[in-house]
Amino acid sequence: MLILVIFYPPKHLTCEGPLPKMECARIFSSRGCSLCLNIFNSFEELQRHRDRCRIPRASALDLLVGGGGKTRGQTIAMGCKMVGGGNDGSLDICARVCHIDEDENIIYHSYVKPIISVTNYRYDMTGIRAENLKDAAPWKQVQKRIQEILYNGESIWKARSKGGRARVLVGHGLNHDLDCLGIDYPAHLMRDTAKYPPLMKTSKLSNSLKYLTQAYLGYEIQVGIQDPYEDCVAAMRLYKRMRSQAHRIEEFRAPYDSHTVNQITTMKPRDLEKMTPDAMLEISRSDYYCWCLDRRPLKAQTT
Repeated sequence: MLILVIFYPPKHLTCEGPLPKMECARIFSSRGCSLCLNIFNSFEELQRHRDRCRIPRASALDLLVGGGGKTRGQTIAMGCKMVGGGNDGSLDICARVCHIDEDENIIYHSYVKPIISVTNYRYDMTGIRAENLKDAAPWKQVQKRIQEILYNGESIWKARSKGGRARVLVGHGLNHDLDCLGIDYPAHLMRDTAKYPPLMKTSKLSNSLKYLTQAYLGYEIQVGIQDPYEDCVAAMRLYKRMRSQAHRIEEFRAPYDSHTVNQITTMKPRDLEKMTPDAMLEISRSDYYCWCLDRRPLKAQTT
């Protein structure tokens, strides 16, 4: 069974019918929440709402190397900090990694002993010095531990099919982080805030985690020396905010059902120009997996 998610733009709570763009902008600037995109009846109501909508900044923790405990749930977040290798120090080498669960508890944290020489510790950004890596866990040991956390006792071949015990991994730039750790993980189990279309600047250009946290969560990160725990928390909160969005869901019997085809791509430009925005929206379909589907039971997502 194929599941399609249909997105509708945020509805004005007090404005009915089409409005000029300038008027919409004026109303939103005075009574709109930039985090959840809702519009309220008055500025005072907006102020009361903002206190509840804004998420406080994560507290920087005094992380213990190798620390961590059991995770709750099937979703975890990962954050890495890279030092530089190569002649010019531009080669990214993972030197610190952190994992948290949905409740922002640390599952695993460790410095990573590089397998090649470090030529730039990028201290101003990473806070990492040579002494931090001198007695760090070997790269292979960290790799094995992370795989144990991700696959959660599931065999690699079975994790590539939907279902099972393997965990959903949240992060920002996950492919890059996993490549630096030498880990291959199934794409259907990754939730990357750098590649999720609603969070991207364009179809091919990502927003930074720093920008997304400010825009969607209402606080700043990566100020001065950066903490991988803070990155984990920001990515997890972004994921949970996107997952909580309510969208209309349509179910069709098979992928080749005519209703599953995005009709806009098959129509001629002159026909599209004659259509109203509402009519175009009605025949539009998303072409990517929406994170709101993660709230559904697994059996409801597959046949």
